[in-house]
This record gives sequence, structure tokens and C-alpha cells, in this order.
Amino acid sequence: MQDVGKKLIVLAASVGLILLVPLAAMQFTDQVAWTLADFGTASVLLFGAGLAYVLLTRKERWRRVRVAMAIALVLVIVWAELAVGVFGTPWAGS
Repeated sequence: MQDVGKKLIVLAASVGLILLVPLAAMQFTDQVAWTLADFGTASVLLFGAGLAYVLLTRKERWRRVRVAMAIALVLVIVWAELAVGVFGTPWAGS
């Protein structure tokens, strides 16, 4: 159980570092205009994907690549839908 706790701390720190990229970009250009809701949504998506990976791969190590690819595919599809509305759902972006 301690190993999972350490992985979650690393995951949370990684998500924080990833979210520093758009935060820094907002300081230099007007092309990036994220709101607090955008940062919240991105953090939930990234942390949720990482948490799913940690929980799904903690017992069976041989499925790691398949699990990582499936989670990454779902993450990209959801992110694209929220950003530009690929499928035209009510949650579609601009």
C-alpha cells in the first residue's frame, strides 16, 4: 500500500508540473487564455488518467503497455471533445 501512496504523490506532482506549461504560456502570449475551470478540468482529467493507470497496473505488470495505450486514447478523445467538439456532444468546446 505504501508503494501506491508514493506513486500518487509522484502523480500529483507530475500533474502540477504539466499544468505549469499553460500557466507559463499565459504570461507570454494571448493565444493561451485558460480560466480556473480549464485548469480544474485538465487536472481532473490528467490525475484521473494517472490514477486509473496506477490502479489497473498494480497487480498485473504484463498489461502495462496495453492499459497505458487505452487510457491515453480515452484521454486524448475526451480532451479533443472538450477543446473543439469532435463529436458534437453538449460538452463540446468552441
